Formats: sequence, C-alpha cells, structure tokens
Amino acid sequence: KGKENHLRMDAQQRAAQGVVTARAEKRRLTDAVSAPGEVVVNAYRSAQVTPRISAQIVERHAIMGNLVKKGQSLVTLSGVEMADAQGQLMVADREWQRVKKLGRKVVSERRYVEAQVARQQAYAKVLAYGMTVDQITALLQHDDVSKATGRFTLISPQDGLVRSDDFVMGEIVKPGHTLYEIVDESRLWVEAKVSAATAHRISLGNTALVSPDGSQWLQAKVIQFHHRLDETTRTLGVRLDVENPGDDLHPGEFVNVSIQTDSAQAVLAVPKEAIVLMQGSPTVFKLVGTELQPQPVETGVARGNYIEIKAGLNEDAEIAVKGAFLLKSLALKSQIGDHD
Repeated sequence: KGKENHLRMDAQQRAAQGVVTARAEKRRLTDAVSAPGEVVVNAYRSAQVTPRISAQIVERHAIMGNLVKKGQSLVTLSGVEMADAQGQLMVADREWQRVKKLGRKVVSERRYVEAQVARQQAYAKVLAYGMTVDQITALLQHDDVSKATGRFTLISPQDGLVRSDDFVMGEIVKPGHTLYEIVDESRLWVEAKVSAATAHRISLGNTALVSPDGSQWLQAKVIQFHHRLDETTRTLGVRLDVENPGDDLHPGEFVNVSIQTDSAQAVLAVPKEAIVLMQGSPTVFKLVGTELQPQPVETGVARGNYIEIKAGLNEDAEIAVKGAFLLKSLALKSQIGDHD
C-alpha cells in the first residue's frame, strides 16, 4: 500500500467519501460592497393629483392610506372658472347639435364650421380644466344648463397607495397644489451611497441585496448612477430597483445595502474549499484517471467563495471541489507510512 492506494478513488468511492470534482474554469470574480441606503418612492411609478384651476374642495372620496385603482374618484371640487366653461360648452353643444341636424344644405358653410369649432374649443377647455371625458359626456346628456355648477371630480391616474392628502374640506386650492400623492410601493427605489473609488467597480444591472434590519434581504438591481459627487460625504449615489411585494420597505426608511461588483476580466478561479495548505503551499487535488494528485498552485485575489489561481493549474483541469481536507489527511498519512 502507499500513496497510490490512499488517493486512488473511482467515482463510486469518491461519492461515498463525499469527494466532489469539477473542472476549473475562468470566471469574473465579484465582490460585495456594503453601503448605507435610503428607500425612496419610485418616481416612475408614482403620480401627483393637482387641480389645473383655482377651485374649492367640496367632497373627499379617498384618504391617506387607501389603496386606489386607476380612474377611481378622489376629490370633488367646484370653481367659478369651471362653471363658466361648463356653461359655454353646453351652449356651444346645443348650437352645434342644432346646426348639424339642419345640415350643410340649409346652413351656410361658415356657420356650420363656426358652430363645430366653437363646440370643440369649449369641450377642450373643460377637459383641460380637469373634467374627464366620462364626466363631460354625463354633463351633456342632461342638456340642462342648471347643471353647469362648476363641480368636477379628480380621479386617480394609476393604481397605488394614497401616500398623502394635503388639504381640508372647504379649502380653496390654487392650480398646481398637490392634493394627493399616489404611489405604487410594490416596486421602490433605494438610494445607496458609495465612495467614488468603489463606484467604478459597479455596473448597471449588477445585483444587490437590501435589508431593513440585517436579517431579511430583498433582491435588488443597479439601475442608475448619480453623476454628481455629494460634496459633504464625498460619496456617489447609486440607485437600486427593488421589488417589495410583501410591503417590507417604506419610503424614508434607512436600509443596509450590499452591491455586487465587477472584476476587470475573467480569471481562472476555484472554490476556496478546493484549496488546502500542504507543506506551506496552497494545493489542490487534480483528478488524473482515478487518482487524485496534490498539485501546488499560486493563488491571487479572493472574492466571495472563489479564489484566483495565477499558476500551477490549467483551465478545464478536473479538481476536487469538495472533500479536499479528507484528501489532505489521506496524503499525509501515506507520507508518514500510516497504512490504516
């Protein structure tokens, strides 16, 4: 017996001993950068609801914290400008319906076109002021000028959560005043702060992990970089997109972030557990036929669970990636003449 007997193993024997082999291959070694981050609203999945004219709040249909659907009524307002515009539309619509019924053979071309244009302009005006197509249709169906009260209802432009409702009943609000903020929190952004030196190792599309408490981690992805350095912290902002189906994250919350970085190029690398120290040298066990032979190697950088092999091993060589410590003990026993 001897070294050959101890390290010669067929596939069945290797499996029984827990020895797993795999081919050494080139890979891009990635590392993780830890950084602080803040959860913010995904601006591409949020909307503000604002009046386009000065008007008074007369009825509230949704409150902060409500989940709303696209097209759902949020708030009813009333304004003098809208009342005038509604009245003008009803008059213009009535005239247009009359002229259209008479037809081009009875009325002059000029009068026909003027009535048509007047109606279109009046319609566009109430639409621009904040009425929806359905609300305008309902108004004109009544054909009752007394319905031109100036009331109109703002609707939600998207599905989402009512994050804020900044108004009180009876308040007269000006154009552009944000009445509601509607956000879709199923997908949020995280603004992470990394050093300028680290930022160049991060690329668009890199994966990341986000955690509010250090125990539960959510998958994220790098989607944007801020191109201005923060003058106070000397850090660069990296924006992550994170799915939040369980409502675990909330805007304004501070989180821990771990971002995968790039390596400059692919290098020959093996799992860390494939390497053992023998006589002071990093060593792997190379499979040749049914024999596992100790092979000294020169190692380079370590990233995650992998370590670079700079010399001593060729690409595609079959090595033990699990069970290397067992093989080391067998090799040492053979060297000191221990034959079981």
